[in-house]
Amino acid sequence: MRGVLRDRRAQLLVLLAPGVGYLLIFFGGPLLSALIGSFRQDDGSFTLMFYERIFTRPSMIRGLTTSIYYGVVPVMVSLAASVPLALLIRKSFLGRKLFSGLYKLPMAVPGIIVGLMVIVVFERGGFLDRLVAPLGLELPKLVRDDWGIGVILASVWKQIPFMTLIITSAFAAIPEDIRYASRTLGASRLKTFLFVEVPLAMPGITAAILLTFIGSMGSYAIPDIVGPPTARPLSVLMVTEFNQGRFNQVYAMGMVLSLFAVSVLLLYYSLTSRIGPGQTRGDA
Repeated sequence: MRGVLRDRRAQLLVLLAPGVGYLLIFFGGPLLSALIGSFRQDDGSFTLMFYERIFTRPSMIRGLTTSIYYGVVPVMVSLAASVPLALLIRKSFLGRKLFSGLYKLPMAVPGIIVGLMVIVVFERGGFLDRLVAPLGLELPKLVRDDWGIGVILASVWKQIPFMTLIITSAFAAIPEDIRYASRTLGASRLKTFLFVEVPLAMPGITAAILLTFIGSMGSYAIPDIVGPPTARPLSVLMVTEFNQGRFNQVYAMGMVLSLFAVSVLLLYYSLTSRIGPGQTRGDA
């Protein structure tokens, strides 16, 4: 029996070796190199100077808060639109197949193109501004404004299809028998959705939030094109530092962004473990 277990373990290690090796070489290696570089000066000595700059310089502090802002706000707006859209896609209506294909198109559009589209449509003197001008109306400043409305609009346009796709799959995975049982026991459609469907779909919803948050927080093209010049996120500041040859500072900024991403990932696993089937059985 022990020999069989050893053989199975050996087979498992062989099967896992390519994937683990790939992660170690192409992900772990660069990450470790960047981590070491963030603590080294040009002469090779150890320093915390580059991290100190991030948390003491006003431009860096604002860059960090702006990165978090661009990560949180678009995700919340996208979530508010994606859940109803996912519920709509589940229904049968004329043109459903066409609509299900069209709403995914923004995922194929590069971020730099989305930024230029926002400028063309929402900039003062742009398409919408000229459209409402005959009515005596004028659009507020939506591009390069202090609140980053243009960045939020562009990010939401990119995120909604991706988030909707994940959330739709999460709701579709719920057996219809569970919905019918809830309705049979007297629950309304709204209560069935809030207290039955949403908890069961929550792992998929939180996964969508996690993935879009990390992508939005680390975005470069959209904030650089339509974001305000006075509040640049760390992703944009990293490129500036890179162009000036301050590679160690770039490593430190990347580590800080990665730390926030890992923190969100741990929070995600904490939430899903509490609402997962295993936790439910343990509570019972």
